[in-house]
Amino acid sequence: MLFSKLLPREGNFFEMFNQHADHIVEAAHAFSKMVANYSDVQMRSTYNDEVDNAERAADRVTHEVSRALHMTFITPIDRDQIHQLINTMDDVADLLQDSAQTMALYDVHHMTEEMRQLTDLSVRCCERLKDAVGLIGKVRDAATAQATLQTCAEIDKLESDADRVMRSAMSRLFREEPDVRELIKLKAVYELLETITDRCEDAANLIEGIVLENS
Repeated sequence: MLFSKLLPREGNFFEMFNQHADHIVEAAHAFSKMVANYSDVQMRSTYNDEVDNAERAADRVTHEVSRALHMTFITPIDRDQIHQLINTMDDVADLLQDSAQTMALYDVHHMTEEMRQLTDLSVRCCERLKDAVGLIGKVRDAATAQATLQTCAEIDKLESDADRVMRSAMSRLFREEPDVRELIKLKAVYELLETITDRCEDAANLIEGIVLENS
């Protein structure tokens, strides 16, 4: 009993979640600017670097959370929920970086309308994820819990919108693109962009579980 009282309690997990979400949004905005200015090679490189910097900052927060889990005896929510949420959020940051790097590695020359649409939906998902993450520390309040669930529902809708854009993009790609190499490149980019929204939805589902168990 005395031993358990001496061990660290709580930890600043909610604050670290917020920090990570901030870096996700930073990466998303930088990626969006890269897509918007893709024809300018210098600006493309600058925004690509900003995506990398935000992803590395998110990685550092993920490591801090992992270390804190090992050092904290009593956590504010279930330990497995903390572990799953921070790693799913880190997947979002990784996918933003992967998307930017894939465009460069595959030598994609121009942005399609579907890429712009998927990018916009990805940014909006990341922003709503940040909003949801910012609320989970206060979900014992009924109004806050309801607001969190509503935000998660908005993420689900954005992910469904991204699915529709993805299906349309693939249909058009296989009907209209005569160059097989270009088809393979664009297909890979579309899939990465759509997966960003998938991971945001995964994080939203985890947050819903946290809300329902703790409100």
